[in-house]
Amino acid sequence: MLRITTVPISLKYLLKGQFRHFTSLGYKVVAVSADGAEIGEFVQEEQVPHRVIPLTRKITPLRDLYCIFKLYSLIKKEKATIVHTHTPKAGLIGMIAAYLARVPIRMHTVAGLPLMEITGVKKRVLIWAERITYRFATRVYPNSHALRAFIEQNIYDSQDKIKVIANGSSNGIDTDFFKRTPYLDEQAAAIRKGKNIPEGAKVAVFIGRITGDKGMNELMKAMKNVKDVKLFLIGDFEPDLDPLSDEAMREMDSNPEIIWFGFQPDVRPYLLAADFLVFPSYREGFPNVPLQAGALGLPGILTDINGCNEIVEHETNGLLIPPRDANALEKAILRMIGEPELFASMKKESRRMVEERYGREVVWKALEDEYSQLTENHV
Repeated sequence: MLRITTVPISLKYLLKGQFRHFTSLGYKVVAVSADGAEIGEFVQEEQVPHRVIPLTRKITPLRDLYCIFKLYSLIKKEKATIVHTHTPKAGLIGMIAAYLARVPIRMHTVAGLPLMEITGVKKRVLIWAERITYRFATRVYPNSHALRAFIEQNIYDSQDKIKVIANGSSNGIDTDFFKRTPYLDEQAAAIRKGKNIPEGAKVAVFIGRITGDKGMNELMKAMKNVKDVKLFLIGDFEPDLDPLSDEAMREMDSNPEIIWFGFQPDVRPYLLAADFLVFPSYREGFPNVPLQAGALGLPGILTDINGCNEIVEHETNGLLIPPRDANALEKAILRMIGEPELFASMKKESRRMVEERYGREVVWKALEDEYSQLTENHV
């Protein structure tokens, strides 16, 4: 089995634990991605070999043709029975190469579509690329039911080929790892103390890329008007993808209530140092961050978009708001701090709902059954 993502950080975090799990079931698993700093640690954690194919996240036709040739050669060398791809560029290159190499089982997981938020020629190119990917795949797996509906309505309609694994999610959530412990509580207390945040003060937390399409412009606008709430930002800036507005950057730099921690390999202490999650993204497949926050008992403010509206039920384990609406986001934050009975009820439900629907064992067992069925049908 070859598992392919465009960049190695996706192997390390998006699919954490799957490689060891399927190796233990008797599969020979080989990981493939572009080069990157995360490869060494990934190989050590998952105990599988890794091969480098110089994939890019941009439109690079000559490089892409070269990668198809390199991946075709690798597939032949490894004698792969299954090629399973994640992320758009890995899917396009991987499914073409696997088809040309006559791999019997060609699987592609869709965990979000950038084309949802763009227009014009670039959007048409990305739709064309997705259709090619799906055409050459044996099966396509949107990681949410809403994403499946979008694909069938706008890109590729094939009920026999398109399927959601379990209740959604690419990997599920490790509810034993994302569980409150005395040690994590000590780390969370140290984070608050280090930033001089008094006991009882309310803290919101965002985890993800600091970009426009994650709703950062609206979040900065909301924070300008909200008082008595700190905001933790966990993640790196990626200005080449979708930079923030000048107004949002000024607010982030000047507002003392906004604290940027940068990327953190372990987000658990930062979640436990906060009271609730804010996740005002414009588009998602099936996001992991709300699952992580929910597993640690944090209710969330999420936009009413694909994936997010399957994880959160409005006023049950969080609040749903329209995307790109700073006013609605501001009101939701005020509800989190101003309606203690509703907050306590949502907090109580957060872990239970994640554990029952999206536990890692649920997703892995469904994926294991899928591999077994496809192997029986195609090999």
